[in-house]
Amino acid sequence: MRLVVARCSVTYSGRLDARLPSAIRLLMVKADGCVAIHADGGAYKPLNWMNAPNHLDEQLDRWVVTNPKGESLVIDIEEIISDTAHDLGLDPGLSKDGVESNLQELLADRPWALEDGLEILEREYLTEIGPVDLLCRDPGGQMVAVEIKRRGEIDGVEQLTRYLDFLNREPTLAPVRGILAAQSVTPQARKLAADRGIAWVEVDYEDLKGMEGRAPRLFDL
Repeated sequence: MRLVVARCSVTYSGRLDARLPSAIRLLMVKADGCVAIHADGGAYKPLNWMNAPNHLDEQLDRWVVTNPKGESLVIDIEEIISDTAHDLGLDPGLSKDGVESNLQELLADRPWALEDGLEILEREYLTEIGPVDLLCRDPGGQMVAVEIKRRGEIDGVEQLTRYLDFLNREPTLAPVRGILAAQSVTPQARKLAADRGIAWVEVDYEDLKGMEGRAPRLFDL
């Protein structure tokens, strides 16, 4: 991860145009290509950002970040105060709480609860940026990555977007599509998922427990 503290102004062009006037800010460039601009406040949310996949053209006093959607983020740098890089290594991903862990186990045994004909290939399929909860295959033979949350929010969509980017770089898997599965999915997450071409499914924990799974039963013939 690269961290640059600089006095800069920022212009975003895309679905909406926006501009940040000159001020001292933190520019964060992650290993997956994500570029985020932070102020000294506002908790974790950046002032503006560009998710991967994108392209960063770094000039002496200007950074230009573009993506395949035609969006651009132009950072005009007046002064660099600090520029450091840190190798954070492979992140193990967010630890699931009890509910998410149980949901993953139930859905791994009952993938058809998400989509008719869905077949599970592997749980916790490892990518360079962390494990995908379920890697499945649909009846048409296409790979499907499933991210499971207790509550589906924008962060879950962003996480699945990053996984899909890496999975679709593997010729043996691509094309891979995504499903966000949760007990409830917020309207904002639904909107962002639709924009990213990601499906979402709300699942009922009690209903799942009542479904018969793939595991063999004592008196099955």
